[in-house]
Amino acid sequence: MIPAVVLVLAFALGGIQLSGEQLRLQALVAQAARELGRGEPIDPALLGQVSTRAVITQSHRGELVCAQARAPASLGILAGVSLSASSCALDDGG
Repeated sequence: MIPAVVLVLAFALGGIQLSGEQLRLQALVAQAARELGRGEPIDPALLGQVSTRAVITQSHRGELVCAQARAPASLGILAGVSLSASSCALDDGG
């Protein structure tokens, strides 16, 4: 009984931490989209705030410039989970 409780608790705490990582990734992508919209390059230090293995890409959709990011979860128990986020901003810099 005790090992099952510990396993459930580990997954619950891992899920909370995973949610926090997802929120940080979404905030990073929103900031990157705003920078791209102003015609500025993406600050490389942004990626390190979420994960050293995060990858960010950009694309254009009409008058919008969009940033997409993917990062593997940094949790041991949920290491197979991949996080992704995207955000767009008006392209004022082009």
